[in-house]
Amino acid sequence: MKVYVDTSFLISLYSPDANSLPAVRTIRALSSTPVISTLCELEVANALELRVFRKEATAAQARQSTKVFANDVRDGVFKLSALSDEMLEKARQLSRQFTARFGTRTADVLHVAAAVELGADAIFSFDAKQRELAKAVGLKVNPL
Repeated sequence: MKVYVDTSFLISLYSPDANSLPAVRTIRALSSTPVISTLCELEVANALELRVFRKEATAAQARQSTKVFANDVRDGVFKLSALSDEMLEKARQLSRQFTARFGTRTADVLHVAAAVELGADAIFSFDAKQRELAKAVGLKVNPL
């Protein structure tokens, strides 16, 4: 099974939160290399800095998490794919088709579009609206 991993899932892997244990269990059970997009790279960096701003992590913790994530990407723990024009066009289509129904944010639509365009069978996410959209387009989602 080809799996796309979104930022909410990645953050739970690299910075302790309420979803960290389910994220670790789910990713360990996976037999293939999960895919991520360059959007994930940007959002992970930003989310870790937001944790510092919100006093949920120290700057040193955020730096360490960023370093470990970057090393894992470099070492092939995740297969990194750049956002493509096709992904952006798919996101536009999904937005027109589903945003009024689900209330999805742009980044959520982009993640689902990336998953679809990369040929993923599933998306791992803890974002409720993104999970709804993913199911609507036929993607499986991780258990909560």
